[in-house]
Amino acid sequence: ANLAYVIDALHAGFGRFAPEVKVTSALGPTGGLFAQISHGAPFDVFLSADVDTPRALVARGGGEAATLRVFATGRLVVWTTRTAVDLKDLGSATLNPGIARVALAQPATAPYGRAAQAALERAGVWDKVRAKLVFGDSLTQTVQFVETGAADLGLVALSAVKSPRLAGRGEWRELSPDEHAGVSLDHAVVLTTRGAANPAARRYLDFLASEEARAILRKAGYGTPP
Repeated sequence: ANLAYVIDALHAGFGRFAPEVKVTSALGPTGGLFAQISHGAPFDVFLSADVDTPRALVARGGGEAATLRVFATGRLVVWTTRTAVDLKDLGSATLNPGIARVALAQPATAPYGRAAQAALERAGVWDKVRAKLVFGDSLTQTVQFVETGAADLGLVALSAVKSPRLAGRGEWRELSPDEHAGVSLDHAVVLTTRGAANPAARRYLDFLASEEARAILRKAGYGTPP
């Protein structure tokens, strides 16, 4: 779901790369998409916010192992639209009495949610802020909680706060990977067993490795592999 803020640009780039191919996409939490594909949903390419889920798909016979690769690295930020909230220290920010609701994606299905939980645990405040937590079904819904004021603070993707719609809204600070150590936000792609037989799907995989796609991802706030 975090790719919601860059997927149109990627598809437009692919349109220049392979103008004869029409792309239809669906967005959702990584775990939810995994479940859909495992139950036969007709997807050719699986873009995941982690590496473990595509590996699990391959292990279940739903993906082609040789096509699995990291295409981007996500970045986690703490974001608020409230004024006078110091974000330098995650623990202090979440424990601030003026912060009544803290939003994160559901850790059971969303890698960004797992990274957010790891960051709160590392800051030593996970148990202390449990009563404040609200969970989005996806990263997109988590962003909406903060954007609409339903949550005072959220842990979301850098791609969201850098998007044209949200740029300049509130204040944010990027968390270093050390702040959510143990939970990587490497994003992996794999062709499903259906997609492995589709030449157009292989072209999309090739496009993701192109410099144009990498530039689009970097502009949107992602890291890209060498």
